[in-house]
Amino acid sequence: MTAEPSPLDPAEKVDLWRQRFFEAQAAAEEFILGEHGEEGLAAWIQANSRITAELLRAQRPAGVSATDHFMTRLQSQLLLYDSAVTSEPQPSGTVLRNADCGILRYRKRAARAGVVLTFSSPCSYCQELNTAIAARYVEPGVTVSCEQAGDGCDWRAESPHAPGSPPAPGSPHAPGSSPAPGSPHVPGSSPAPGSPHAP
Repeated sequence: MTAEPSPLDPAEKVDLWRQRFFEAQAAAEEFILGEHGEEGLAAWIQANSRITAELLRAQRPAGVSATDHFMTRLQSQLLLYDSAVTSEPQPSGTVLRNADCGILRYRKRAARAGVVLTFSSPCSYCQELNTAIAARYVEPGVTVSCEQAGDGCDWRAESPHAPGSPPAPGSPHAPGSSPAPGSPHVPGSSPAPGSPHAP
């Protein structure tokens, strides 16, 4: 009679989940590249980003901006692989600093164990997919970008109209800018025709 397997402890369950997700993702990437090449992979990223953006819209908590929701989800995703990631508020938006990417570390360990990887590095795919999701989901005017930084990366969500960001050049609030001709603030100028200040 076969003995019942002993239950997995929480750490073993996490490792098994990561392994199964990794295997499924790698198999999908291998199939798409093998059957459809780079064009197929680009189409997969666009389809994946569209589906994910729709899910995020349905899941976004009330009172939370789409940008904050996206950055929180991205941070949680990185933390699932024990990445050393922190969130830093900036005047123009939010920066996620991923000092040691757990996804990259996991793949390196798999390669050392003899696993054949579809990509030499997962970074380009991860960046393209998540920036495509952000482009479909975050508020207009917000730019989400990523820069490589050693074994990690920095993700930025920036808005030129964020509170505390410098006024745009030429703005009436920008230092050293001049009021537009005809403005009531220009000495000796005449109010624009139809202005409430015009005689």
